Amino acid sequence: MHTFLIFLLQHYKYINPEDVNKHWSEFDKVSEIIQPGIDIFGFHLMEPVTVLTDFLVAGVCFYAWHQLKKLHHKTQTQYYTQIFMLLMGIAATLGAIFGHGLIHIVHPLWKIPGWFFSMFSVAFIERAAIAQASQVMSKKVANFFLKLNIAELLLLCLITIVTIEFKYVELHSAYGFLIVVLFFHTYHYIKTKNNGSRLMLLNTILLLIAVVIYNYPIILHTFFNHRDLAHIVMAISIYVIYRAALVSTKPLFN
Repeated sequence: MHTFLIFLLQHYKYINPEDVNKHWSEFDKVSEIIQPGIDIFGFHLMEPVTVLTDFLVAGVCFYAWHQLKKLHHKTQTQYYTQIFMLLMGIAATLGAIFGHGLIHIVHPLWKIPGWFFSMFSVAFIERAAIAQASQVMSKKVANFFLKLNIAELLLLCLITIVTIEFKYVELHSAYGFLIVVLFFHTYHYIKTKNNGSRLMLLNTILLLIAVVIYNYPIILHTFFNHRDLAHIVMAISIYVIYRAALVSTKPLFN
């Protein structure tokens, strides 16, 4: 292994983002790539650490999905969270490959499948929150928001594919987590003191930290930028969501 690593380093070359400008389409600007790429054996990989941190998020998602899948007699909340984990894991994987690693050679439309998996995953975590709160709220209110959940998802997916703008994916995530999930878990926690809802409320703090890091760049190093740090916070957030699903039926106080 030591010899192999030395061999790789001997064939490693630093790539400036500007050097791949000719590969970019009219939809993007090379200045948006803050992290340089590497060249190993003639293969160009852009934003290598961002690729790795995206795979970290995917790994946590797939672990959580596998663990939830093994549960017997799942609640609706656990079932929807399981689907969320699977779809978000796929989204992070596609994002690592087409959104970062190969961003210099693929058309921006290749980003859309990953974006859509992300948007559908958020829709399922919304449904998980609604299912949790439906135990203590009016069925009419819960059903209304379930229908709104579908309508809002389809509308933003349509806008995203027409504009090819990531900001609508971010808008969907913000609406899903900071409005729907926050509202329903707050309501459920007030009514039941449920430990799962408490964890989901605490998780909102992690998500806000990730948003701040991502939108107000905190760049610690050329090869460890704001995206990488945000991905690490997201991986922690995903694990908290998993733990919240496990204890979603256990009250904080007896």
